[in-house]
Amino acid sequence: MIFGKKKTQQVQSPSQPQTKQVTPVSKELAKVEKGMVSLADVIAPSSVEVDFHYIRVGEIYYKTFFVIGYPRYVSANWLQPLIDFDHSMNISMFLYPTSSPDVLSDLRRKIAEMEATIASQIEDGQVVDAKVRASLDDALAIQDQLAKGVERFFQLSLYITLCSDNVKELDEASKQLTATLGSIMMICKTATLQMEDGFKSSIPMGQDKLFITRNMDTTSLASTFPFTSATLAQEKGVMYGINEQNGSLIIFDRFSLENGNEVVLGKSGSGKSYLIKLEALRQYMFGTEVIIVDPEGEYEEIAQTLGGEHVSFTPSNPIKINPFDLSGLYEEGENELGLKILSLHGLLRIVMGELDAGHDSILDRALMETYRQKGITADPATQKKTPPLMEDLYKVLLGMEDPAARELALRLEKFIKGSLNGIFNQQSNFDLKNPLTIFNIKALEEELRPIAMHIILDFVWTRVRKTLKKRLLILDEAWYIMKYPDSASFVYGIAKRSRKYYLALTTATQDVQDFLSTDYGKAVLSNSSIQMLLKQSPTEIDLISKVFYLSEGEKELLLSADIGEGLFFAGQSHVAMKVIAAPFEHTLITSNPQEILNMREDAGEDSEGNLLPTPAPESPVEPIAPVMQPAPAEPIAAPPVSNLPSQVQPNAPLNPMPAGSTPPAQPPAITPPTTDVGTIPPSNV
Repeated sequence: MIFGKKKTQQVQSPSQPQTKQVTPVSKELAKVEKGMVSLADVIAPSSVEVDFHYIRVGEIYYKTFFVIGYPRYVSANWLQPLIDFDHSMNISMFLYPTSSPDVLSDLRRKIAEMEATIASQIEDGQVVDAKVRASLDDALAIQDQLAKGVERFFQLSLYITLCSDNVKELDEASKQLTATLGSIMMICKTATLQMEDGFKSSIPMGQDKLFITRNMDTTSLASTFPFTSATLAQEKGVMYGINEQNGSLIIFDRFSLENGNEVVLGKSGSGKSYLIKLEALRQYMFGTEVIIVDPEGEYEEIAQTLGGEHVSFTPSNPIKINPFDLSGLYEEGENELGLKILSLHGLLRIVMGELDAGHDSILDRALMETYRQKGITADPATQKKTPPLMEDLYKVLLGMEDPAARELALRLEKFIKGSLNGIFNQQSNFDLKNPLTIFNIKALEEELRPIAMHIILDFVWTRVRKTLKKRLLILDEAWYIMKYPDSASFVYGIAKRSRKYYLALTTATQDVQDFLSTDYGKAVLSNSSIQMLLKQSPTEIDLISKVFYLSEGEKELLLSADIGEGLFFAGQSHVAMKVIAAPFEHTLITSNPQEILNMREDAGEDSEGNLLPTPAPESPVEPIAPVMQPAPAEPIAAPPVSNLPSQVQPNAPLNPMPAGSTPPAQPPAITPPTTDVGTIPPSNV
């Protein structure tokens, strides 16, 4: 049997007395046990079929191979092609230690046989067999190592069992497996007529039913260990974190890869913003110009600390961006005006909503006419003139006779004359000159954020193409803009062309399902050389696993990961990562509310970050005698002046000085000290 051992019946000798007594109670228990379901009944398949070339267990077909030939020279992780073989399979390895004296005895006999064979070939004038000479050299080397105790001797059994839903698929996978093993100089054979033993040897029972072994020394055996952790470290770059498998540093220069794009996916509270801030800070320290689109106002502290420029999108802010700006560059084979109009189409679809073919055609003609009225055409020489405003487009639409054009103008009116006037309807008065620029759109309403993000991306892309410089563009909470096909297409265009302009794009989102459910989201992901997966929710882990081909262990890691832990993908390698920041970096980039409140309390600030008033230190003040008012009573004669101190003359009006004498000096008035509430001494600032 496959799933259990046969119970051998004990033959009772006539000479032995019967010790077991059958009672009515035991008969009843036997009936009860016969009607119960055992564990073997639960896990056993409905049927098993053993064939010469496969074994069928239930509805699944299995085929076992054993390895008989190994390469002469190997390196660490040389079994990686077998581990990465794209098919369901079980791999079993059995190791048997052997006694060194016995092995040395066998080696001496073998060495003697091979030396005799070589001597015989030389005497007969034959060419010495190269295989025999190579085997002799190996045997002598192993003998020397074993005699010194440097190596030990083992026997290795390696079995591979493929499983498929049908025989045809199983045969095709068998051919591919044979070819894959042949590529690394391994020879495998099918366990013909031993499929049952091969199946038992490859399931987790710890039983080697085939026992087909190969001699191995300690060094060779260590190299067959199939699980080695990758070391993702370059000579230069930014440190992203620590490899949790071996403790090595994950250091990468994203600009040295095929493209510098990066995607960060993680649920809320997984440490996504913490990771992005940390990388932005370190990239800035290496001279990279950093541009951040900040929907939640999380990066303002970094801008203030590093002397960056913080641009807040509000109607009262004097900094404005005109979405109709042109780059003024001419590249062979590109129509700058046409590309700008395509970008404006995507923006205006977000502003106006869905447009049918008729509305889209009218909008296109209106955009062309708007630029023409400013003297701007497809000729690059005209594209350096002052660009139009959204108000100019509004007037062009109103001037058209088509009712559909007037409908488009009404959709646009709130940005020209309504409540949103002044945000997107003025000439640009801002340029990217600071090495750290943060666009904060937190103050905007939810429906305006995708519009602002599209305008900012278009503005940045226009400026980036003017001057070639090492830049990093961070698009946080990208799901705002990836919901709209036109804006998602624009982001994909930046990701695809960014390398040409020395730009690296970082796209981060917590809404993984919406991001990966669109073709453009998957395209942005495929055009990113670095992907980082942080803690995921159970509702999205299956989608993540399908897109990234995660194993069950990696899925469990992402579900149970702590803050700042996850998987780091770079090219074909990926490792488990933990984000580590220095104490001064952590103070600057943390977004933990409790930590922020504690830091503000230590700095003497309130919950909004404003400095609290510090009371002035108390100083000893002499008590002030109360002012005595003379009581309305009869005059009392003053005592003789000689009995009083010469400096004090009380009740002077009652005893006037003689004529011609100088009146005594009055004592200075004592003024009580005053304290200005809210004034902070300079030493406390």
